[in-house]
Amino acid sequence: MSEALRLFGSRAIVTGASNGIGEAIVRTLVKQGGSVFAVDKPDSGIETYFKKLRNVTPYAASVADKDSAIEMVRQANEALDGLDIVVNNSSIQAGAVMSDNDETELEQFLERKIQLYAATSRAAFPFLEKSPAGRIINMGCNRSAFSRDGEAAYRKSQDAVAELTLTLAAEAGPIGTTVNYVQPGAVMTPTSRRIFADDKALRDYCINHSAAKRLGDPVDIAKVVLFLASDDAVFVSGTGVVADGGRVKDNG
Repeated sequence: MSEALRLFGSRAIVTGASNGIGEAIVRTLVKQGGSVFAVDKPDSGIETYFKKLRNVTPYAASVADKDSAIEMVRQANEALDGLDIVVNNSSIQAGAVMSDNDETELEQFLERKIQLYAATSRAAFPFLEKSPAGRIINMGCNRSAFSRDGEAAYRKSQDAVAELTLTLAAEAGPIGTTVNYVQPGAVMTPTSRRIFADDKALRDYCINHSAAKRLGDPVDIAKVVLFLASDDAVFVSGTGVVADGGRVKDNG
């Protein structure tokens, strides 16, 4: 007897959905019985990217502020006739790979990301309240977005997502919705591939500082999202899962 689909009948928004981690999340949720409102920028090709995959509704829009986030959530609820899961995987990118010295750029980048995650989540609250199993999952930054001397900046980005998640979990608890985050390590996405092509030393640094001695695959992250979106995580909220293969500290 085949295993029951873990998300049968669930309805999800996934942002930053056209490639890399976002794409893997969309495909994993659909494979497990979910329907997905897949969101990305107008120039991302999202309209045709999942053309051969059933139960995916593409939505091409530049979602970068509160008003556009509210409209996106409204469109998703209408298209899916309800909402159960929100995966905040913002495609907002920093201008370049950041180091610990790029304090102003990091602050501005994190402010945009956190504000967008917060706006999307709060816009979804009224719809998730009607769900028997509301879920919000916030995605942290890929380690490849930070240089070799960007460990402190990487940790700061994780702290920002963790703090927002804890705040949202307290707000969403009374409506029966859980809020958690996934913090990826260095994952090989199309963006990471371009970064590593220009900086092979960064690629090697990320591999050497992983106990698994490899880069992550987007599906490694998507499987963690699946767990947090499923009934298995019904009593998990306000916390996060670090999916980085294990971190190895520098000696000395």
